[in-house]
Amino acid sequence: MGKPPKKKPTRAIGDPKRKRLGEASEAAFLARATRLGLHLCRPWGESERYDLVVDHGRGFWRVQVKCTERYADKRYRVKNAGNSDIVYTPEEIDFVAAHVIPLDLWYIIPIEAAGSRKGLRFYPHNGKKALFEKYREAWCLLTCPRPSRGKKDLPLRCRSRELEARCAVCPLRK
Repeated sequence: MGKPPKKKPTRAIGDPKRKRLGEASEAAFLARATRLGLHLCRPWGESERYDLVVDHGRGFWRVQVKCTERYADKRYRVKNAGNSDIVYTPEEIDFVAAHVIPLDLWYIIPIEAAGSRKGLRFYPHNGKKALFEKYREAWCLLTCPRPSRGKKDLPLRCRSRELEARCAVCPLRK
């Protein structure tokens, strides 16, 4: 009898450091959303295009969590695509939750607002001029029914009675 075949080493898809960073941001999303009183569940395995599901009381939102710690050209950037570089669509997910790790900021972006962009850019130091600034810390969008959120339908006042935290643009924010 000959020698047994050598086992090939197994490894996670992609860069292990980036994978762990993504897992840490998913855990941070779970912690923050739970503190805000949102009800969450996680799909089994990694076959879905979304990472988490939020129960908003009248239905469910599919959320893809993205993160970045790299600051370049006065901005932070996350991919709006999966491993295959195919952009997420409204048929696959409802929100992208982008975590800017160094500032511990979250952008809760309806997928319709992300459009067909492969990358989402965040300029938290430039104030309200940036495209996605209005979605900074917009956790209350996760409690709104579908007709109440979309590309141009950011609430003038928070529609969430259950959520104490307010969107960045909410006049009720303290």
